[in-house]
Amino acid sequence: MQAWRVHENGEPGAVMRREEADVPEPGPGQVLLRVRAANVNFPDALLCRGHYQIRPPLPFTPGVEICGETPDGRRVIATAALPHGGFAEHALADAAGLLPAPDALDDAEAAALHIGYQTGWFGLHRRAALQAGETLLVHAAAGGVGSAAVQLGKAAGATVIGVVGGPGKVAAARALGCDVVIDRRSEDVVAAVKAATAGRGADVIYDPVGGEAYQQSAKCVAFEGRIVVVGFASGTIPAPALNHALVKNYTIHGLHWGLYAQRDPAAVLQCHETLTALAAKGVVKPLVAERVPFAGAADAVQRVADGTTTGRLVVLPEGARA
Repeated sequence: MQAWRVHENGEPGAVMRREEADVPEPGPGQVLLRVRAANVNFPDALLCRGHYQIRPPLPFTPGVEICGETPDGRRVIATAALPHGGFAEHALADAAGLLPAPDALDDAEAAALHIGYQTGWFGLHRRAALQAGETLLVHAAAGGVGSAAVQLGKAAGATVIGVVGGPGKVAAARALGCDVVIDRRSEDVVAAVKAATAGRGADVIYDPVGGEAYQQSAKCVAFEGRIVVVGFASGTIPAPALNHALVKNYTIHGLHWGLYAQRDPAAVLQCHETLTALAAKGVVKPLVAERVPFAGAADAVQRVADGTTTGRLVVLPEGARA
């Protein structure tokens, strides 16, 4: 089969190689999936660089989030079982973790529903207990992770403020339904959030960026607000001043969605059922900016690594319908 494999760590565009590989053999509890679509995630870039918390043995195939087909013909979404990821004609996944692909979504959209939307749902509801009428601030609102949080925030009845970088992403965030959009490249984020909330600040802040974005969050979070730390796409892990959280009465929530898959799989299934229902109503729909031909997988991962993309890039195997 054709697969993109990493033989040494480095930048995705340099170390991902397209080559012929053996079809992987499922281990105990695993299933072989024919890949219908593979979503590009920032962790794919971190895996290539050797910077992710999981370091699969070399060589490995990245592509952690897929829509695939089981040997008995079921259309499913899954987290690929590394080292046999989704940027290949076939991938492995744990049979217990398979979820039915929503009928309302095509293969590319279904591939992008799993990790980002599950993370958003657990972050906003399980960790931050977002309530209707509250104000939600989403950093990188036009990106793959942020766009999911925007849609879920709107579905929950929140007023959503999106922070983005550049005019193109401003337009995308508005199209997603953000009530207020702030361009961090031309506006003072803290001042703009306070102006939009009459000085109160945001009740819940969803931060997949870290670095300067977190510092801004601490300055514009409301009394008894909640900051949900999802990741560090900026490459900088902030060091929160805990005395500031004490003085201002806000809480900092960490979120590692993978722990729910390990420790509370029933909650993951319940979340998927909720997301499927929202997709059927048209309330959530992954923002697939590009359906990338298989030959462009390495370039797609590199662009996500560089932070130049809007929405999701989804890699399609050769012969797949766009």
